[in-house]
Amino acid sequence: MFLKKYGDMIVGIFYAALGIALIVGAGKLPKSKVMEIGPDFMPRLVGIIILVLALLLLLWTVKGLKKHVTEVEASDYKDTADYKRVLGSLVASIVYVNVLSPIGFIISTLVYLFIQITILAPDAHRTKKDLIQYLVIDVVFTFIVYFLFRYGFKIVLPAGIFAL
Repeated sequence: MFLKKYGDMIVGIFYAALGIALIVGAGKLPKSKVMEIGPDFMPRLVGIIILVLALLLLLWTVKGLKKHVTEVEASDYKDTADYKRVLGSLVASIVYVNVLSPIGFIISTLVYLFIQITILAPDAHRTKKDLIQYLVIDVVFTFIVYFLFRYGFKIVLPAGIFAL
């Protein structure tokens, strides 16, 4: 019951601290002498986004905590969390991070993203038509991200087995 009551607050505090750490850490990176946007830009931007979202979560949690506590105590609470999907998502993410460098961004992301979409899709949306749609989204997204990083940002992603 403790996690149900204070779980969002704990997560909000953790991510607020993470956002602050990213912002502070980004400030310690060396400034670019060539461009206005240096290596500190992206970590700082991500840190700010994480911090804002964490603060919103904390605000909504504190605001709704009193209402939520009375609702939970008044009704019979039933845990509806889908632990199989959470565990599957965690395992897929860990495998992805470990095979990204040796196999390469394109292949590992194609496989990971399709598996992740399938894991997170509702059971009613796992028909053959849906799987084909997920595969198309997977391929398009993977190649857009690859070419955006490779040719737009000039950042080389792990080539692994194949090099484009």
